Amino acid sequence: MIRVAATCGLVLALNAAAVGAQESIEVSPLEPLAESEALGEQGPELAQQIHVSQGVAGRLRVLDKITGVVTDLTLTSGESATVGHLVITLGDCRYPTDNPSGDAFGEMTIAYDGAATPIFTGWMIASAPALNALDHPRYDVWMLSCSTS
Repeated sequence: MIRVAATCGLVLALNAAAVGAQESIEVSPLEPLAESEALGEQGPELAQQIHVSQGVAGRLRVLDKITGVVTDLTLTSGESATVGHLVITLGDCRYPTDNPSGDAFGEMTIAYDGAATPIFTGWMIASAPALNALDHPRYDVWMLSCSTS
């Protein structure tokens, strides 16, 4: 018990020292940062690397973890589909302009059993589905790709 208390005291002391050592930067909400300041030294170069296009439709995959059934869906923007107890609505699908078959990301809303409050609302990224995942005990849903035509 004494060892735990001593360790907690050391961690608190280190955190307090780290907070005191940080510089505070004040930015007025009326004065937006210049693009080069907001993006750091890579300002214009980084901004040129981020070009996306809007897809016509998106492909999703749904896994029912209880039955083991995998269902692939193709939804156009604004379209909804029902899989098991889920109602999935694809809001938007985007992909890198330079690489249409590359990393897709889709904005979706997922409701369970027709509930008014969705269990998921947000963007899912095809290459990193765990980054913003549906946290549900029975279903997994992830983005696969966007259709360009």
